[in-house]
Amino acid sequence: MIRIASFIAIFLVLWMPDTALANPGIQALTVTTNPDGTQDYTMTLQVLGIMTALSLLPAFLIMMTSFTRIIVVMSILRQAIGLQQSPSNQILIGLTLFLTMFIMAPVFEEMNDKALQPYLKEEMTARAAIDEAIIPIRAFMLSQTRVKDLQTFVEMAKLEDTVTKPEDVPMTVLIPAFITSELKTAFQIGFMLFIPFLILDLVVASILMAMGMMMLSPMIVSLPFKLMLFVLVDGWNLVFGTLVTSYGMG
Repeated sequence: MIRIASFIAIFLVLWMPDTALANPGIQALTVTTNPDGTQDYTMTLQVLGIMTALSLLPAFLIMMTSFTRIIVVMSILRQAIGLQQSPSNQILIGLTLFLTMFIMAPVFEEMNDKALQPYLKEEMTARAAIDEAIIPIRAFMLSQTRVKDLQTFVEMAKLEDTVTKPEDVPMTVLIPAFITSELKTAFQIGFMLFIPFLILDLVVASILMAMGMMMLSPMIVSLPFKLMLFVLVDGWNLVFGTLVTSYGMG
């Protein structure tokens, strides 16, 4: 939970200027321009900035981490087994959140050590902390983004002349390319999980057809067999292990 709190704090900083964080006691509804060009903001505007950042944090968590790949694979797995409501959406989201915390722990730890803690100790400014915090999350996204997807968005943004290497890609281009790659990988993993359950459905349907039991739904008969198969092969362990190792861990 400390790592998640650190991650949230860093993105709160993203939406708040240095002076807004450093001057909490300024009178309400006052914006003062200093001789050096900086501005002092009111407490009301600071709260507004915090609430705006909090409303955007779910999007950051979902789209810039491993959350998307995991939740898509889990949804496909539930559909492949034939269960509509079990595990429930709340359980799937909870599992996905904790797996995301596990996978992203090294990234959050690096963000905490190199950006949040120095900022809290007043060893660097908010802008410098933001720049340092972006480095590990950017490296993570680049490592999981396919070159083809990255090139597609670079071309659509017309940045071919300015971007000479992946490290030069701006975040506005990297994030959609990362999401595209995550969805493709999630569907590839989901396809591999779907195949054995589909084969079992075909076998059960063929047997029922041969026995003349055409009115009996093959899904009803195959469901307990699919559950038994999933349990016998230790399916949850295999699925979670596959998702974690797909990020180069383990």
